[in-house]
Amino acid sequence: MLKFNGLMKIDPNLILENEAVLLRAIQPSDLEYLLPFSINEPEIWKYSLVRANGKENLENYIRIALEGKLNLTELPFIVFDKIKQEYAGSTRFYDINFTFKTLQLGYTWYGNKFQGTGLNKNCKYLLLEYAFETLGMERVEFRADNANERSKAAMLSIGCKVDGVLRSNMPTFESEVRRDSIVLSILKKEWFEEVKPNLKTKLESY
Repeated sequence: MLKFNGLMKIDPNLILENEAVLLRAIQPSDLEYLLPFSINEPEIWKYSLVRANGKENLENYIRIALEGKLNLTELPFIVFDKIKQEYAGSTRFYDINFTFKTLQLGYTWYGNKFQGTGLNKNCKYLLLEYAFETLGMERVEFRADNANERSKAAMLSIGCKVDGVLRSNMPTFESEVRRDSIVLSILKKEWFEEVKPNLKTKLESY
């Protein structure tokens, strides 16, 4: 962890890894690793406001992620599956607030072959461990379209608790319909007392 003008910030070249997965800060050159998903699996971004389907959209997606990194409010990662020896997708820290000791964890997506494999739990374990035990965060928040049942199930399976639903919270992509956003979170105490040991047990079977 570094400091910038006296304030804490996350190492922009941070790497998190275990036996199953490696997460490293995303770079412009990672376009080539993520492009096959963008071209062949556009449905991944069905519930996303910022889409990455198609090369142009993916370039924009990475540009926005890197701008957030430059502004010290986000840290986007590319995800590498060490078991399959393939790049699998992306995730990020965002809305990082060291004063309040909070951040959000999201913009998470994986290619179809990596979904439901245990990869996500490995990623979340590493990210949550870093957030609570290195950054000293008190709360990590997650949000999703309330209609996205797969995403909600994934968050609940790692130990998130539902805080509530924000009605008509955001627009949806190229539509007049606004989405309801479900808000979930994990608190520091919950991480140490229940989420971490439960997640660790699940990782042992991956």
